[in-house]
This record gives sequence, C-alpha cells and structure tokens, in this order.
Amino acid sequence: MTAPLTPPPPPHEPSPHAAWPPSSGGYAGTAAPHDVAYGQDGPGMKTELREAAVITAAVALAGLLLGLLWVWLAPKVPLVGELTDGNWVVYFKDTEGEQAIGVDGTFTLLALACGALSAVAVFLRRRRGGVPLVIALGLGGLLGSLLAWRLGVWLGPDSDVIAHAQAAGKGVTFSAPLKLGAKGALLAWSFAAVLVHLGLMALFGPRDPDPYQMDVGVPKDGYGAPMA
Repeated sequence: MTAPLTPPPPPHEPSPHAAWPPSSGGYAGTAAPHDVAYGQDGPGMKTELREAAVITAAVALAGLLLGLLWVWLAPKVPLVGELTDGNWVVYFKDTEGEQAIGVDGTFTLLALACGALSAVAVFLRRRRGGVPLVIALGLGGLLGSLLAWRLGVWLGPDSDVIAHAQAAGKGVTFSAPLKLGAKGALLAWSFAAVLVHLGLMALFGPRDPDPYQMDVGVPKDGYGAPMA
C-alpha cells in the first residue's frame, strides 16, 4: 500500500522559507513621484544647502527693486534753509507734517509686499519646505532690506543738507535725504517671507502618506500580507 500524496500548497500561501517582506510587488517596490526625484528623505543636505544659497542670493538681489521703489514712492520731506549770523540753519518747512513717518511706512509696506511675493515664488518653484529654505528666505529678506536701504539713501536727495541748502538758496524749499528712522522695518521682508511660506506649506504643501491607506486595493494572502 502506498502513502497518499500530499497536495502542494495553494499558490496564494507564502512558502515558510520565503523572505518577508516580498521583494517585488506594488506595495513594497512602488515609490511616490517625489521620491523618484529626491528620495524618500528629501533631496539630501548638500542639495538643500545649495538651493538655500541660491535662494538667499536671489532674494537679496531683489532688494535692488525695493530700493528703487522706495526712492520713487516715498513722500518728500520739505526742508528750508536760512542764513543766520553768517551760518546756515536748516528747518522743517512743515513742522507738523507726517512725511517722515510716511517714508518709514512706505519702506515697510514695500518690504512686506516683497516678502510675500518672494515666498510665493519660492513655493511655486520648490513645492516643499525645510529648515534651510526657511532660513534662506529670512536671511535673503534681511540682506535685501539692507541693500534697498543703502541704495535708497544713495539715490535719494543729497545727504549734506547744509550744502543742499546753500545750493538751493535762502528760503528755498528742498527735499530732505531719505532716512529710515524705524530700523525695525528692515525685518519686515524676512517676517513676511517666512510667515507666508509657512502658511503656503500648511495649506498646499505635500502631505505624508497615510500608512493605513497605502495598501488599499492591494491583493492580500490568507495572512493579510500583500501578495507578491
């Protein structure tokens, strides 16, 4: 009498000696589109630092535009020179005027707008966040503000008000040099850029995959594991 033959295991049951997890299949071997370009952990620190350096330089150079807009849009502060006892004295023509406050306000509003625009541009270009990117926006905004401030002072009216008064003549109104009284305005660009970028990332940035939804629709074996 011969012993009955043992039937082979069903094809859907894994071999007791097979490695786990399976080396092939949609669950274990499929990468998300952004993982193909940068890998699962992002582009890497060297790439992030290189991109951050480029963004810092680009945002800082945009300060040239801010400086030109400040010179063009800032209100003029009228001064008048008088010759007293052989010496020139310069006065504000309108002692109750708010033009000096308007100069600081114009710079601040323009810096906030530049910060928001730079954050939107970087987000549309990169579509991701990261500490180096945020630092690049903040540092680039500060450097751009400093560049805009010095450029505006250089392109604005003569900073030597006595010489300007002598050239204009006694009692003739002339414009005061551009002066940023509130130095805190230099931080407006950085503040706006970082805040807008973080807001865009929170609203429209990439999301981490839900581990409970990753294997939806993947065929499973009798043990609940994805089939190869």
